[in-house]
Amino acid sequence: MKLLMNEVLQKVSNAKTKAQKIKLLQEYNSPALRAILIANFDESVVSMLPEGDVPFEKNDAPEDTEHTKLVHEYRKLYLFFKGGANISQNRREMLFIQLLEGLHQGEAEVLCLMKDRKIGKRWKITKQCVEQAFPQIQWGNRS
Repeated sequence: MKLLMNEVLQKVSNAKTKAQKIKLLQEYNSPALRAILIANFDESVVSMLPEGDVPFEKNDAPEDTEHTKLVHEYRKLYLFFKGGANISQNRREMLFIQLLEGLHQGEAEVLCLMKDRKIGKRWKITKQCVEQAFPQIQWGNRS
């Protein structure tokens, strides 16, 4: 069974050395993981969502039942960043809440932290670690 995004980040965070963290990031490499880490660490990616807690109902259905997964839903992330989609702010916030309510609460937490650039505060993961794990990422070069 594939790990949820919060479980991958926890595994990386628990690694003792930077080399182990890099190895785990590479082992669990996916477009979704990279998109979330880029959105969190790349200064040129600007969230269009208000900072702080998001008022949503946590999806407390048992794991692997009625949840969508970030591995599939990450494709919608462009909606929440500057230059991504021309939609009203109200619509953007409603879509974000719907996305969160469909995810397992651990993955919803990942997105809430990502929008405020706080993944590194919750899990011991740094931009340097991500840069070394994924040298192909072009930081700050998007317009």
